[in-house]
Amino acid sequence: MPAIPAATVANLRDLGAVPLGGGRSVRAGLVFRSGQLDRLDPAEPVVAALGIRTVVDFRTARERAERPDHVPVGARPLVADVLADQLAASGLPPAARLKALLADPALAEQLLGGGRARTAFTRTYRAFVHSASARASYRAFLTELGDPFAGPLLFHCSAGKDRTGWAATIVLALLGADEETTMAEYLAVNPGVRTAFAPLIEGFTAQGGDPELALSLVGVLPEYLEAALEEVATRYGTMERYVRDGLGVPDEAVTVLRERLTVYAA
Repeated sequence: MPAIPAATVANLRDLGAVPLGGGRSVRAGLVFRSGQLDRLDPAEPVVAALGIRTVVDFRTARERAERPDHVPVGARPLVADVLADQLAASGLPPAARLKALLADPALAEQLLGGGRARTAFTRTYRAFVHSASARASYRAFLTELGDPFAGPLLFHCSAGKDRTGWAATIVLALLGADEETTMAEYLAVNPGVRTAFAPLIEGFTAQGGDPELALSLVGVLPEYLEAALEEVATRYGTMERYVRDGLGVPDEAVTVLRERLTVYAA
């Protein structure tokens, strides 16, 4: 799933063409993922050509206030704050404070050094499955995708890798992609994320920060996604039951989503 070469938005990708088995794939041009849209130029031709009609923003209120989206012309914004519960319970999770941590190696080491970054991220990914704010957010996202009259939709968080990565995994699993495919799609954002954050990573290491810690913060690792998948299996047994019983998405919406987003080879 190659990135769309947009100059003003990082990690812009079309889920289209991801293989689903049985001669099926995701229909192109209907569902896109990206990083935040604070630098987006709606007039950029490659962006305007996508015809985005809905933008789902998974970021926290603080992230949205600090870097407001520039929404494509004609698109409707939909706020779905995945981390609201975690923020209220224990402060801003690492998934929502990457730039602050990368700007302060001492703080990053104090909070997340010694392998604690990976532990924090796996805990956050489990919360993607069970927290009330995450369930409400992903329900809103999937319900929007399951609207038979919906146009092209773009979903994003800050870096476009964690909250966004889990959303993409849910969609692909519902469409029938196997775990190898969903994992490959999830990990495919690493080069783009590392390029987008390269100046911050370089500054972090130049100030004496641990390069491995920086990559744990900026990149995605198989163990992060595996933690969320394990949480689904433990609590619900299957992705289907997680979506129906955990998120409360109506079966009718899932049926429409599958019909809209699936294409068969000619």
